[in-house]
Amino acid sequence: MRCLPTYATLLLTSLSHIIFAQDAEAPAVEALYTEQIAALMVDRQVRAGMDLIIAIEPQSRRDLIELTEIPAPPFEEEARAARFAEMLSEAGLTDVRIDEVGNAIGRRPGTKGDRVVAYAAHLDTVFPPETDVTVRFDDEKMYAPGIGDNTRGLVTVLGVLRAMQHAGLETEADVLFIGNVGEEGLGDLRGVKHLFRDGAPRIDTFIAVDGGESDRIIYGGVGSHRYRITFRGPGGHSWGAYGLANPHHALGRAIAIFDENAPSVTGLGEKTSHNIGRIGGGTSVNSIPFESWAEVDMRSGSQDKLDDIDAILKAAAEQALQEENEGRLSGPELTVEIKRVGTRPAGIQNLATPVIQRAMATTIAFGIEPNLRISSTDSNLPISKGVPAVTMSRGGVSSGSHSPDEWWQNLDGHIGIQIGLVTLLAEAGLAP
Repeated sequence: MRCLPTYATLLLTSLSHIIFAQDAEAPAVEALYTEQIAALMVDRQVRAGMDLIIAIEPQSRRDLIELTEIPAPPFEEEARAARFAEMLSEAGLTDVRIDEVGNAIGRRPGTKGDRVVAYAAHLDTVFPPETDVTVRFDDEKMYAPGIGDNTRGLVTVLGVLRAMQHAGLETEADVLFIGNVGEEGLGDLRGVKHLFRDGAPRIDTFIAVDGGESDRIIYGGVGSHRYRITFRGPGGHSWGAYGLANPHHALGRAIAIFDENAPSVTGLGEKTSHNIGRIGGGTSVNSIPFESWAEVDMRSGSQDKLDDIDAILKAAAEQALQEENEGRLSGPELTVEIKRVGTRPAGIQNLATPVIQRAMATTIAFGIEPNLRISSTDSNLPISKGVPAVTMSRGGVSSGSHSPDEWWQNLDGHIGIQIGLVTLLAEAGLAP
C-alpha cells in the first residue's frame, strides 16, 4: 500500500470543495478523483518523475529547437516523424513504429494491459515546406513558425515519457506515445482518423497535447465542414460571347444567398460560424471565366447545427446555379461541383467523464483554476465516436500561432508537462 501523509489528506479535503467557472455550468470535482490525484502528488516515484521534468529542461529546449527546424506541413511530416520516433526509442521505448499514414507510435506496456491510453501531439504545422523555420532568440522568447503549435506539444510528450522511464513508473494500462500527422488545415485529422478507423486496435482513452496556458482543458470538439464550390461554363469573350452564363456571377449569387440565410442557424443557440476564405478563377478582365471557385469553412460545437448550415450552403449553390442558367441569353448551362475538402466531427462530453475529472483535479492540485473550453483539436475524432478524450496544455506561454512570428517562452513550462504526467498516470492507473 502507498501511504498518504497527513498533509496530502488536507490537500484533498480542500480540493473537494473547489468549484470553478467555464462557459457552461461546471461541476465540482468528485472526491474520488481529488483523492486519487492527491495520492499521486505525494507518491515518491511520481515526485521523482516530476523532479526529472525540471532537471531535463535543457534537453527539452534542445529537442524543441531540433524538431522545430524540421519542416512538417500536412502530408509532408515524414522527416519529423522519423526523428520523433528515434527520440521515443532513445527515451527507452522498444516497441516504436511508423504506421501506414505516417503516425509515429511507441507502446509502453502496462502491468495488466486490459486498457489502452493514448498520449499524443500532432507533428504537423500550417507552414509550407519552403518556410524558414530557423529558431531565433529574443530575451527569453524563442521565435519560429510552428514552435508552439505544435512542436512544443511533441516535447511535452517526450518529457512525460522520460519522467516515467526515469522514475520507474509502471501503469496498469498500456500507454501509446504518439506523434500524429494531419491535424492542421486540410490534413483534416487524418492521423487520428486512422487511429480510430473501423477495425483499428482499441484505444480506450485519448489525451492530446495542444494549446498554450497550463489551465487550458478542451472537453469538447468544435466540428467543421469545408467545401470547395466550383461553377464551370464554356467561357468566352466579354463582348463577342456576351450572354453566356457567367461562373463568377453564379458564385457571387451563391455567396450572397448563403450569407443571407446563414443567420437562421448562426444567430441562435450554440455558436456556429461560416466563412468564405478563398475565391478564384478567371483569366482576364475581358474574358467570361470558364471556372469560378470558393473555399468555405463552417464550424459549430453542435453536429446538428453544422449539418443545418451545410444544407444552407448546398441550397444556395443550387439556387444560384438555377438563377444564372435561367438568365443566360445563349450557350450551354453552367454546372456546379460541391466538393467537401474537410470534415471534423463535433461533439461535447459530460464533464463527469473520468479523464476530464482527472485533468481538472490535477490542474487544481497545481494551484491553477481550470479553463474549460471547446475547440477544434485531435480530440474531436474520439469524442465523436464516444471514446473519452481531452486536450491539454503543452506548458509555457506562446503567441502568434499560425504566423511567421510565432513564439514560445519557458515560463514555468515544466508545470504543463508535470500536469500531463499526473493526469496520464491517473487515467492509465499507477501500478502498485
